[in-house]
Amino acid sequence: MARNNPLDGKLVVLFGGGGFVGTHVAQALLARGARLRIAGRSAGDAWSLKPLANLGQMQFAPCDVRHRGSVAAALAGADAAVNLVGSFDGDLMALMGAGAGNIAEAAAAAGVESLVQVSAIGADAGSPSRYAQAKAAGEAAVQSAFPSATIIRPSVLFGQQAGLIPLIAGMVRTWPIVPVFAPHAPLRALFVGDAAHAIVHALADPLAHGGKIYEIAGPEDLTMLGLHEKVARLQGRKRLFPQVPDALSALMAKLPLVPLSSDQWEMLKAGNVPSGQYPGIEALGVEPKPIGLFLDRWMTRYRRHGRFSDHLRTA
Repeated sequence: MARNNPLDGKLVVLFGGGGFVGTHVAQALLARGARLRIAGRSAGDAWSLKPLANLGQMQFAPCDVRHRGSVAAALAGADAAVNLVGSFDGDLMALMGAGAGNIAEAAAAAGVESLVQVSAIGADAGSPSRYAQAKAAGEAAVQSAFPSATIIRPSVLFGQQAGLIPLIAGMVRTWPIVPVFAPHAPLRALFVGDAAHAIVHALADPLAHGGKIYEIAGPEDLTMLGLHEKVARLQGRKRLFPQVPDALSALMAKLPLVPLSSDQWEMLKAGNVPSGQYPGIEALGVEPKPIGLFLDRWMTRYRRHGRFSDHLRTA
């Protein structure tokens, strides 16, 4: 093992590693020479990462975090683990509360050296959001079973292929009128690649980061309304953005075909910025990138004539 690369050759289990964040964490770990085991009910979602791995560097394990035996099997022989399981659907307490506890208990029993629990800014047992409640329960379960675990609470994440930006960009391209929920709620969106590197930094140095909570976010103060307007401008489109009142937003979030759930609405309304009570992403050795660094280039595919468009024109 290289002195300056403590993850080289280590077996790291990624629970939920086939998802949006997981694929970026996997790429960062592969670049450090770690051996990966992608554990989840749909671990095959991460097959696209296989070409990035050397022979024998990546494996897949079916796992349901709600079942202790399944979790224990996935952790057999592991040196480190990351829990990335997150969902707005199903039994959230079972998946993100008890499931996180199952991972922490099995990791402790297996002698795992380093554990990172990925939670969320806004995790709070007293929140009206079931998602925030479940994430808070998961944190408590992990701290009880594996006190040296690192808990990382990311802000809302953005990337090119998934997350916040494609959702907004698709609506702006398609609809002349785009309702905006929680238009003025504060938002510090974080690039998913930066979140992945922060997670890997914490995993690599449990002596420095273990037992701590980090709230990681992007460098810019944004709002949902401002972000919608910026996306429209960079697509070269004129759009109307009616601001939906909170009472109406709460009702609409319960309807089908609305692009956010009631839980997502509650989290959005509360704001997505660090509380200031915990160290941030810089303490994990990562300088977060502003959304403006990516947005103009990413909007090319959404413009009327693609890269041949003059995006200052409006349609």
